[in-house]
Amino acid sequence: MILFNTKNLIVKSLKTADKTHFTELFSDEKILKLIPQNPYTESEINERFTKNLNLKLDTLKLEKCACAIFEKDNPELIGLALFLINEDNEKELGYRFREKYWGKGYATETTKGMLNFYFTILKVNKVVADANIENIGSIKVLSKFMNPVKEFFNERDKCTDRRFELYKKEWLKQNQ
Repeated sequence: MILFNTKNLIVKSLKTADKTHFTELFSDEKILKLIPQNPYTESEINERFTKNLNLKLDTLKLEKCACAIFEKDNPELIGLALFLINEDNEKELGYRFREKYWGKGYATETTKGMLNFYFTILKVNKVVADANIENIGSIKVLSKFMNPVKEFFNERDKCTDRRFELYKKEWLKQNQ
């Protein structure tokens, strides 16, 4: 299932062929350092991958989900669009990319596409995103579209996160 297209990217359900690059996104220490997160075990990766295969639209509304990001002319998984639900039961966006795809503007393109998808297809009223304050790239990307509302110590990841939020009415105003 294709969720959405942007100028350069396609975001869609994961398929079995995506497993190797999916594994990299949860085990590469350079990627995980920015979140920060410990590498997943093989069992955790397998469980998460299997759970996210062949997602349906209704699943995105109700559960945390990971969807595949591809360049339009490249059959290789380059990253994940993460449709999350935070501790306050708010819809949260996230993303991560394989290192060789950093610095190409894909996080910006993905964030814009995800916000549009949340507001126009999933019909949510507000979207949030959390980023480790040391992850300068993500802080810059999220600041382009969303409003910072607080910083807090993230116990699970042992870092300070900045939370961003955006309401549908603000999105619509920005995109008239």
